[in-house]
Amino acid sequence: MGRITLDQVTKSFGDVEVIPPLDLTIEDGEFVVFVGPSGCGKSTLLRLIAGLEDVSSGQIRIDREDATHLPPAKRSLAMVFQSYALYPHMSVKKNIAFPMKMAGIPKDEQERRIENAAKVLNLTDYLDRRPGQLSGGQRQRVAIGRAIVREPAAFLFDEPLSNLDAALRVGMRLEISELHNRLATTMIYVTHDQVEAMTMADKIVVLHAGRIEQVGSPLELYRTPRNLFVAGFIGSPRMNLLGGPEAAKHDARTVGIRPEHIRVSRESGNWTGTVGVAEHLGSDTFFHVHVPGWDDPITVRAEGEVDLRHGDTVHLTPDPDRLHRFDAEGMRIA
Repeated sequence: MGRITLDQVTKSFGDVEVIPPLDLTIEDGEFVVFVGPSGCGKSTLLRLIAGLEDVSSGQIRIDREDATHLPPAKRSLAMVFQSYALYPHMSVKKNIAFPMKMAGIPKDEQERRIENAAKVLNLTDYLDRRPGQLSGGQRQRVAIGRAIVREPAAFLFDEPLSNLDAALRVGMRLEISELHNRLATTMIYVTHDQVEAMTMADKIVVLHAGRIEQVGSPLELYRTPRNLFVAGFIGSPRMNLLGGPEAAKHDARTVGIRPEHIRVSRESGNWTGTVGVAEHLGSDTFFHVHVPGWDDPITVRAEGEVDLRHGDTVHLTPDPDRLHRFDAEGMRIA
């Protein structure tokens, strides 16, 4: 079982409080992603759960057991870091076996776990190789295999794909998601990449300055962001946020509209502007439209190839049913 509960957990470094009082429950078997900008406290929070940092106050429970002051080795958690941290002189098999050897697990049980982990991660043919003979993606799978054989209550991933190129990141993202489906074990995953969060998570925890801004499924955060921070952070490209008279018409301080919820036309629309940068990606086209009187360009996402270029005049119409309204404090207006 891997239910993890944080009750009024805080963390301070000297006089600086980096994690204000925080409550969070992660259910057994969930894939939970901590996401937020650099410095938001997501890695610190993960390290508190792992026991790599001491809690300043509050309680951490793992399967109802108070783990607040337990050392990392006693928490039944396995962590996968951004750095693979493999032993270069050891084979893949010995790297995977190392934590079991340290724990005194019998040889025959070690062999069984190594065989199962290698099969799950497609490493069977690489067990006799050394890390230097593997690709970045394969080395990350070895690091994950080393975590799997511990048979933990939960896996903790601290930005594990940051060292990989774009293509490998996509492949490993799918592999980790498939791994979660097969193992059905609790996973907590830290990333600054909201695309990773949206595509992998059962539940996303959005953090800002050590505080939880919102917790929910990817679609809940996309459809009903709780405040301006979440609205601007979740979604790619980011939501357009407009103030002034445009927001006042909707009894709000700020209104938001996602790029995919704006219709673009050459004939007529609510707003008229000039195309700046046009990004033609094949499956989608992104336009950055400059509207007179507005400081920031409006980003529009159109499906497929659209024959518009820099300098073209276009008319934009937001879907009125997809407008998001926020008050003076930046909170969502129902």
